[in-house]
Amino acid sequence: MTPTDLPLRPVGRSGLRVSAVGLGCNNFGRAGTPTETLEGTRQVLDAALDAGVTFLDTADIYGRSFGMSETLMGEALEGRRERVVLATKFGHSDFAPAVVGGAKGSRAHIRRAVEESLRRLRTDWIDLYQLHTPDAETPIDETLDALADLVREGKVRYIGHSNFSGWQIAEADAAASGVRFVSAQNQYSLLARAAEREVLPAAERFGLGFLPFFPLHNGLLTGKFTREGGPDDSRIMRQRPHLWRDAPWDALERYQGFCDERGISMLEATFGWFLANPLVSSVIAGATSAAQVRSNAAAATAWSPSADDLAEIDGILGLPADPAAG
Repeated sequence: MTPTDLPLRPVGRSGLRVSAVGLGCNNFGRAGTPTETLEGTRQVLDAALDAGVTFLDTADIYGRSFGMSETLMGEALEGRRERVVLATKFGHSDFAPAVVGGAKGSRAHIRRAVEESLRRLRTDWIDLYQLHTPDAETPIDETLDALADLVREGKVRYIGHSNFSGWQIAEADAAASGVRFVSAQNQYSLLARAAEREVLPAAERFGLGFLPFFPLHNGLLTGKFTREGGPDDSRIMRQRPHLWRDAPWDALERYQGFCDERGISMLEATFGWFLANPLVSSVIAGATSAAQVRSNAAAATAWSPSADDLAEIDGILGLPADPAAG
């Protein structure tokens, strides 16, 4: 695959364009992974760029120590910064260190966080700067005002948020004047459909590009797992076996049958399902090897579902009915 094979997609109503497959960089610097080291990180980033995966999404909290993912990326991308669209996050409510005199969404925290991320990433600008989790202690208009200053200064080009609910998306749009959020990043996959209830409709209403995280549901939607087990070296089997044990295997086996009938892999079907939705700007998938990156990039253009295909997938793995709806 050449870089031109992977299409670019718009991020909402903004001028930002990102590769249809993004690289989730939460594994860079993670203890016990091949990408814990600079060499491993560089191998994955090299493979991503070769495959046209130019949208890179990280956060200041990623890595075995605070800032390590950004630090490794900054070093590995030295001399290649202009080849990528770089996104990072700040202000996680649970893990980001507090700033004296400022909550996680405050002017004080944002100013310190952006300067430190720029330094670690060895760059003069961040393409997409995202509030990692909502901050109940800071009015959203203060957060937006501080972020707008960064946009005007050229340190940040676009702003987004992560883990917002539908009402928080609406509140942020109402509070904005001039510089607005352009993206929403939330968990979403064929096995985690809650975003369909209010987040996706809110993103569409307010012109946001949607960036799903955990799109492959920690690997369960790659086709590498069965009800008998999966790869011994996978994160699920090593650290999260409950995800495998509790998976809806009857439905997953029907989904595998759907894929087999069409001569495609589960990975190809899953990427095709995501990218059939125009709200989805990029499918952000993590990787710890060059082979995983190449597989994800190839899957993005392998299969385009019809309307009937999408309806059949939803019949297999659709959002359960809301009991409150009667």
